[in-house]
Amino acid sequence: MADFYGAYIDARLDRMDDLAERLRAYYLTEGLQRRLAEWEEANRADGVLRTPDSPIDWEVRYHETGVGLLFTVITLTWENGDDVGHTRLAVQSDVGSKLISDIRDAE
Repeated sequence: MADFYGAYIDARLDRMDDLAERLRAYYLTEGLQRRLAEWEEANRADGVLRTPDSPIDWEVRYHETGVGLLFTVITLTWENGDDVGHTRLAVQSDVGSKLISDIRDAE
């Protein structure tokens, strides 16, 4: 999970859109890629990061394991002028395939 988010954020910061797309194709299930495309069209933002911007920092924390699933919390740090904010994402991956199968706002 950390490998994906680190490489993806770097690709976005460096405006390497082709690399970001290849990372999504490699790390995300096809179903999630389709759902993210729909979410992005409706929200005009990056579905992996849930924003049109790139974070200044990120942290990956293991949350729990379910039957065949691993749940991770990603904390993204944003800077807007003098203000700093955080977004937390709940990311689900399949233990067998190791592919990310869901991304949503953490509760």
